[in-house]
Amino acid sequence: MTKMSVFDLSVAGAAAALLMIFFAGACFGSFINCAVIRLTKRTGSLWGRSECPECGHALGAADLIPILSWVFLRGKCRYCRKKISARYPLAELLCGAGFSGIAAARGLSLTALEYAAAFSIIFAGALCDIDTLCVPNGIHLALAAVYLIFLPAQPDPLKCLLNGVFGFLIYGAGLLIFSLIADRILGRAALGGADIKLFAVLGLYFGPAGTLTVLIISCAAGLLGAAITKKGFGREFPFLPYIAFAAWAGMLFADRFAERYLGLFSA
Repeated sequence: MTKMSVFDLSVAGAAAALLMIFFAGACFGSFINCAVIRLTKRTGSLWGRSECPECGHALGAADLIPILSWVFLRGKCRYCRKKISARYPLAELLCGAGFSGIAAARGLSLTALEYAAAFSIIFAGALCDIDTLCVPNGIHLALAAVYLIFLPAQPDPLKCLLNGVFGFLIYGAGLLIFSLIADRILGRAALGGADIKLFAVLGLYFGPAGTLTVLIISCAAGLLGAAITKKGFGREFPFLPYIAFAAWAGMLFADRFAERYLGLFSA
């Protein structure tokens, strides 16, 4: 089936499509954020009814509209009037923007659906890293599973698999060796194990060339973030959120960037 871009629609149709995709992403962001908070802080069942984190009152439908409920209630619980963290609408906003950006770049296609699923998993991993400086192995396994599920839909699955496995091995083994050497030189962990695993799995999605783009963007973003927050220099630092941003950017243009870069060396 030919990929349909949202921009093939009328202006009103494209805007409506992106708005619906944004809202779907915001809903996913709300669920992912709440699930991560419950899992990392061990506060209740993953599938339990949503409730105020301050007073524990069960929330109604009007309290659960992504972003808008928080804005209209001025960041406070309807029942106890205590402040609700801005993390909730921010997570919804970021996930919604992530989904709509992927749709705008990849059109209404299976690739967009695959990338949206992958982005959701990486987003969950980033939140885990922020909360605990630890990322469950299930994040990497789920990400690899999404790749394998969508692999048969690729135009040339075998070629795609070989390229992906090559990227997996290069970045998995390469970054592990680099990390071991850097650890010995610096006397501390230079790169977390979860970060290495994530780059290895991203090698499946983007191959050797595309993952290089992701690596460069994540390092640049991480250095900028460390400089702004004054964290990360000589201490533990949640780097996975920056990899998540770079992976999202890679979903938008990594293949095209890699093609143009490699084209510089072709005759």
